[in-house]
Amino acid sequence: PWSHIALDFVTALPPSQGNTVVLTVVDRFSKAAHFIPLPKLPSAKETAVTVVDHVFRLHGLPTDVVSDRGPQFVSKFWQEFCKLLGATVSLSSGFHPQSNGQTERANQDLERTLRCMVTRNPSSWSQQLSMVEYAHNSLPVSSTGLSPFECSLGYQPPIFRSLESEVAVPSAHAFIQRCHRTWTRARETLLQVGARTKAKADRHRSRPPVYVVGSKVWLSTKNIPLRSVSNKLAPKFIGPFPVTKIISPVAVRLKLPPVYRRIHPVFHVSKIKPVFFSRINPPAPVPPLPRLVDGEPTYSVNRILDSRRRGRGYQYLVDWEGYGPEERSWVPARDILDHSLIDDYNQR
Repeated sequence: PWSHIALDFVTALPPSQGNTVVLTVVDRFSKAAHFIPLPKLPSAKETAVTVVDHVFRLHGLPTDVVSDRGPQFVSKFWQEFCKLLGATVSLSSGFHPQSNGQTERANQDLERTLRCMVTRNPSSWSQQLSMVEYAHNSLPVSSTGLSPFECSLGYQPPIFRSLESEVAVPSAHAFIQRCHRTWTRARETLLQVGARTKAKADRHRSRPPVYVVGSKVWLSTKNIPLRSVSNKLAPKFIGPFPVTKIISPVAVRLKLPPVYRRIHPVFHVSKIKPVFFSRINPPAPVPPLPRLVDGEPTYSVNRILDSRRRGRGYQYLVDWEGYGPEERSWVPARDILDHSLIDDYNQR
């Protein structure tokens, strides 16, 4: 437990005891969560201090940290901080943030629970947070049948004893009663929210294929800036690309060609599909090796697709012979040895 964690923020909350943000930290093994109130969205360094003070001191250092691509988590400070801890940084897909699904789910449950509990007094949400966390960690998780407490601690902590017995200090009794009421409301709300969320998700969910490192997949071009003459006729999927890492059951890292180096290589499984080879759908041919011309590798051009002015010269978008559309690239005119290709393009 707590070796693989996920982080995310709940923002734009009404001011409550000086706080407007919640940092959610989830243990991906047990589904246990910490909800940490903060006065504002923290910097990378402030985020590091917060997780040290509220998480690492309780559970030790993690080996993998999943987050979205917020400025705190893509910063050099955060990357170096995790590296020095010996933890890998796994960023969720920019096209499908649900690949950081455990904190997304915890945040949704938290927001809905607080919404139900503080309707009359929205500025009191931070006072409810500790009991909401306690209720969250004491409820069984559907995937294991155990509560996060049981998974991470090995036992279920006691809840609340009967409040019927007489007490010597009424103020202590009143305080425990308030805690009990808050915990009970939080638990009931979380159960209702969980049931509604599951019912809604089940209507749309289908079990995704199971991928392993080395699997070949096709990648949807929906969010890919594909260099194509006609968007209507552009391929819906490109690849195949190998899976290099399983980030979570619903997110994988792919090995993309250099032309897509600016695209974050982690994708939700809804954006990929497995490669199945058959006689009807044979494997793609191996791209041809370059020829050496004057000691330099040279590739054959299928055709020129587009042109653009750069500085004092032109660049041409080249479709390479034997390579897919994902490998198309801009090439300076001086690097195109067969000038008839440029002439043919200009005469269209």
